[in-house]
Amino acid sequence: MRNISIRKKVITYLADADEKKVKAVYTLLENDIELKTNFKLSSAQLKLLNTEKEKHLKGKSPSYTWDEVKNRIRSRRKK
Repeated sequence: MRNISIRKKVITYLADADEKKVKAVYTLLENDIELKTNFKLSSAQLKLLNTEKEKHLKGKSPSYTWDEVKNRIRSRRKK
């Protein structure tokens, strides 16, 4: 079964499931859910990100297309 089919079935099931089962599923996934919703960069990380972004926008740092990145990774794997 494909992931999209599985997702649809789970969503449909949870929409009508009794509260005990919904809570059980939430408990199972709680850590993953919290990690995704609580992800925040520190002020030092934001500062570094903004510095690198400015360098990129001014053309002072190298930039690569997605295809270039994939090709570089693939060529390194062959060695």
